[in-house]
Amino acid sequence: MNQDKMHLVNKIFNNETIRTVWDKESEKYYISVVDIVRVLTDSKNPRHYWNVLKGRLKEEGNQSVTNCDQLKLKSSDGKYYKTDVVDIKGMFRIIESIPSKNAEPVKLWLAKLGSERVDEVFDPSIAAQRSMDLYRAKGYEEKWITKRMQSIQDRKELTDVWKENGITENKEFAILTNEIYKTWSGMTAKEYKEYKGLRKESLRDNMDNIEVSLTDISEEVTKRLAKKTKPKGLEENIKVAHAGGQVAKNTRDEIENLLGESVITNQNKLNYQYTDEKEKLENKK
Repeated sequence: MNQDKMHLVNKIFNNETIRTVWDKESEKYYISVVDIVRVLTDSKNPRHYWNVLKGRLKEEGNQSVTNCDQLKLKSSDGKYYKTDVVDIKGMFRIIESIPSKNAEPVKLWLAKLGSERVDEVFDPSIAAQRSMDLYRAKGYEEKWITKRMQSIQDRKELTDVWKENGITENKEFAILTNEIYKTWSGMTAKEYKEYKGLRKESLRDNMDNIEVSLTDISEEVTKRLAKKTKPKGLEENIKVAHAGGQVAKNTRDEIENLLGESVITNQNKLNYQYTDEKEKLENKK
């Protein structure tokens, strides 16, 4: 499956040309504001339209939309120019701010999406069913889906134990997760995703069976050890996370000695391949 730019953006704008760029540092997609305006308004001068709209939004105090980042994007003349870009959240805010009949289908889609999420608050089983349906649509097998849903629950149990031990910040959760991964795989979660050619996709969704098993072992041991020893604060929890990862590392070493090959693969579950990354590899060759 070739991933060219981002399917979500293409789908929202009926496969119109919307320039997107992936920023590795922030791990976010950024979308050209001028392209959004051009598609939604049919304006002959979308840049001018955006400047006027930006001015109006500033007067209304809407700084979250008007404080855009600027990145160099390829223009129709083949050259790169600095262009206003926004992330996904900013994209939706701009769509909501444009009074155009072309924007109405997207606004209706957003309203439907919001209604579905409200329904899920009252009945969480709807969210679970939605997740399983999405996995089926992507081609995952039923057995795999069942195991994945269980692993989500297992992960929540681990984070609950970390919370009991004084871990509260998202940054701290990320540090502990990276300690586990780096200990048994030699890579942080971000490095592991890059190794597999992933961006926003879930790392665990793109592991093979042995990789998933090693991840499960490392997190389960970490959870049980943290429950038993009750480490307090980040530093103590890092030591426990390392111990959990080491158990998986020992298991990995034993498996690799038997197989005579690495069990960590750069393949991802659905064979994602981004066009720009593929071009970089070909240029290197």
